[in-house]
Amino acid sequence: MRYVSTNGRVSPVSFRTAVLDGLAPDGGLYLPMELPLIDPDLLYGEMPYAERAARLALPYTGEEVSTPVLSDLCADAFDFPVKLVPLGDGGMHVLELFWGPTFAFKDFGARFLARVVNLFATEEGRKLTILVATSGDTGSAVAQGIAGMDAIDVVLLYPSGRVSPLQEQQLTTVGGNVEALEVEGSFDDCQAMVKAAFADDEIQAQRPLSSANSISIGRLLPQIFYYVDAGARLGATSEHPLLICVPSGNYGNVTGALMASLTGLPVQRLVVGSNENDVVPRFLETGIFKPCDAVTTPANAMDVGNPSNLARIQGLLAHDLMQITQHFRGFGVTTPEIYETIREVREEFDYLLDPHSAVGYRALTRYLNEVGKPTGPAVFAATAHPAKFSEAILEATGETVEIPEGLAEAMQRPKRATRIEATTERLKEYLLETR
Repeated sequence: MRYVSTNGRVSPVSFRTAVLDGLAPDGGLYLPMELPLIDPDLLYGEMPYAERAARLALPYTGEEVSTPVLSDLCADAFDFPVKLVPLGDGGMHVLELFWGPTFAFKDFGARFLARVVNLFATEEGRKLTILVATSGDTGSAVAQGIAGMDAIDVVLLYPSGRVSPLQEQQLTTVGGNVEALEVEGSFDDCQAMVKAAFADDEIQAQRPLSSANSISIGRLLPQIFYYVDAGARLGATSEHPLLICVPSGNYGNVTGALMASLTGLPVQRLVVGSNENDVVPRFLETGIFKPCDAVTTPANAMDVGNPSNLARIQGLLAHDLMQITQHFRGFGVTTPEIYETIREVREEFDYLLDPHSAVGYRALTRYLNEVGKPTGPAVFAATAHPAKFSEAILEATGETVEIPEGLAEAMQRPKRATRIEATTERLKEYLLETR
């Protein structure tokens, strides 16, 4: 399998190069040159999750990771459950993606990527620094996924005051080979700083960088697996295709769903829910993409005003707006609607949603109000455990959420973070000083 840049100005590269480089030299994001069709056996019936994942991953890794190593890697990375919970009796299911070690869906991509990068770096005798911008859960997932690995260090950038207290504790208390930078700016500032560092030859020469953001193809691929698994378990067919709704910020998660659809998973439509940073729903409505300065919402991991993965979506669909709108329908959800949705779902179904998952539920129900009952099963991705957003749950419902043991433990550890200005120069200085 060869990988190409969305900017189209560099030659195709191997899976190893795409993973280790993170961002293409021309500033684009890597995509497979060709999308491999899913083995039909993987589209039906029950199967251990890690086994299905390894078989789905094989065409993308090719001979660069042997089948036994890939099987072991997936078994180690995906050692937690993926739950499908029915919500009411209308065929809607919650795809609970938050049962990994940091209680967020980012665990899937981060744990898979960490093991692949460590494998390649160790084989080559290299030491890499994973540089990550996080709007919330990515940082803690990457920190936990990479902690203690010999061939990798991690530097996390997060926007000061724009992640939840629990998220901040998770990503600033790991220590060891994990460093946290508290940036005086927005997530978009953090992301711009990271992209500039990747393009800086002096930094790359002195401290070779790789990525674990959703710009990394190694983090994107695992986001295909759970949609295929959900479709297989729910019996999705071409006559009864799966309807998928994904709460979206940087749009990597729904790009995985699109790739699953394009490679053989029967999908009726991909519904995307955004918070008030609804640049993509407005693009789907108008055909004009206009980035914005991100505003702060309770669904903070989605506070993204210029989502990187839209370039991948456009690349996969030939930059054809008609194709894009045929695959996607988007909805923006306001902050009051987020709180209202959390409260209503708790009252109607006795089920607690975190703010991001509430955006997904709200977007899906709005879509169903437009088109009526789906022809097949419907799922929306629940991307984080509600305990990670206990303040929002308390405001919406008046309830105090019981914090799982793994999260409670993080709250007791001392914060370790370096505060820096939101400039590319300051990040460069830090990276070269601490190499």
